[in-house]
Amino acid sequence: MDSTTSSDGAKTGAEGATQRKTLSRETWLEAARKVLERRGIAAVKIDALARQLKVTRGSFYFHFAGLSDLHAGLIDIWRQRNCAPFEALEHSETEGQVLFETVVRVWVDEKTFTPSLDLAIRDWSRSSRMLATDVEATDKLRLDLLARAFRGMGYSDDESTVRARITYLHQIGYYAVSFKESVADRKRYQPIYGRVLEGPLSQ
Repeated sequence: MDSTTSSDGAKTGAEGATQRKTLSRETWLEAARKVLERRGIAAVKIDALARQLKVTRGSFYFHFAGLSDLHAGLIDIWRQRNCAPFEALEHSETEGQVLFETVVRVWVDEKTFTPSLDLAIRDWSRSSRMLATDVEATDKLRLDLLARAFRGMGYSDDESTVRARITYLHQIGYYAVSFKESVADRKRYQPIYGRVLEGPLSQ
């Protein structure tokens, strides 16, 4: 059976059936996300992605208005995976230790949260004022949630702020140094970290 080429650059007919099913906006975004996480936003280029996906450059423009559209899609992925879980807690009535454990579980379970994407976005924000504002707002929300959790445990406002910073900066540092451990170890240590971070300070 003959095959033809569609407007998105993918082959149609029997030979191109699989490619036609997988070549989508999501396919481009997933490929771009992996490049962003490994090499940074400067490496996210249309021609390089097209070669990687083995399609023409025209295929990209079938799904995106331009590179800025792709960039917006990557930021949306970050918001959905790494921001939405915390935003869902902002107006909840959860307080104290339960809130603390819920926030920490987002990081530890990594069901939606992607550490490498968070770091890549943070690095990208150093060259994008708009994105820097978004990252700053996200950091503030996460810190506010942690401070609220500590206040719910009975700590003063100032001590809750400091404990929130220690907890959050510890977590960011954990990702920044690319610390490796098994899932089993991460979950085993979680309650110990909790006892240390939640416990009374030495007088």
